[in-house]
Amino acid sequence: MTVWLKDRTADELHEALAPLGVTRRTARRLQAAAVRRDLLPSHLPEVSDQVLARVRDAVRLPRLVLRDKRVSARDGFTKYLFEGEGQGLFEAVRIPLLHRAGKGRYVVCVSSQVGCPLGCAFCATGRMGFTRNLAAWEMVDQVVRIQADSRHPVRGVVFMGMGEPLLNYEAVVRAARILSEPCGGAVAAKAISISTAGIVPGIRRFTADRLPFRLVVSLLAAVSARRQMLMPVETAHPLPELMAAVRDHHAATGRRVVLAWTMISGFNTREADAVELAGLLAGLPVTLDLIDVNDATGRFRPPSAEELRAFRDALRKHLGEPVARRYSGGADIHAACGMLATTGAAAEQGGS
Repeated sequence: MTVWLKDRTADELHEALAPLGVTRRTARRLQAAAVRRDLLPSHLPEVSDQVLARVRDAVRLPRLVLRDKRVSARDGFTKYLFEGEGQGLFEAVRIPLLHRAGKGRYVVCVSSQVGCPLGCAFCATGRMGFTRNLAAWEMVDQVVRIQADSRHPVRGVVFMGMGEPLLNYEAVVRAARILSEPCGGAVAAKAISISTAGIVPGIRRFTADRLPFRLVVSLLAAVSARRQMLMPVETAHPLPELMAAVRDHHAATGRRVVLAWTMISGFNTREADAVELAGLLAGLPVTLDLIDVNDATGRFRPPSAEELRAFRDALRKHLGEPVARRYSGGADIHAACGMLATTGAAAEQGGS
């Protein structure tokens, strides 16, 4: 059976290769070579040529194929179009965090599925439909390929690209573990975020597994009927069930819950929305991330500057919890939140 590198944690790699004479230390070196340098070493100190030859015969080092790359002229966000082992193309985004000269770093927005089955009305990925789940190595290699193409180090990873991460739970968590291993991607676990539109069984499993990564829940509305209008997941996992899982997550971890609020003009930026949200979150420590909707069709529009100011004032008045405005860049190349969709790019590249 072939062992795929970048698809197992170092401990899982050791378990698979131990019968070949691979020690735990050697497994970690193999992991570092595959994830940090994208290679299978021809020589390792203290490892015999015979053992290394057996390893080379037993493993495969898979790589994504880069089909397209586009850089935003506005803000430097960069979108990558990849092809993996299965059907369909998928995208990832490199987000620049350039605080001061010589201190540049990046966050990579990773896709976990080709398309998405949830069908959120304001999301271009949701309009694609669902093709397949990505393997753990396909998520890890998005970061590997982007790091190899970057001047500065990748210091954060967000599973907020194409797809619903908690519907591909095992592969997503394995990828996050590999990316956070000191012998793997070496990204701090607290700098890895896994987002969900509200898959309650996944949230409860995430909580039970005591994962060190940050959970982000997309809310959109504080009333079930309004949320259901644009997020069909509300039918399967209604707000009372979702918020019970979120509250239990806070109780188990002690962490402040991060809620994403995609702002849509005239829909969820009224003072009444702030009042309803305050009632829904009463007694729950949260951070509310405000994100402008990005919709190339023009059906959904972000709030005007005046509308945004009024909404933030209402949140300060009624909610009394930290509110952060999250910048969603790369809109000019369709790399912003909610805009990832390979339909046009796939056609241009002759992909599936």
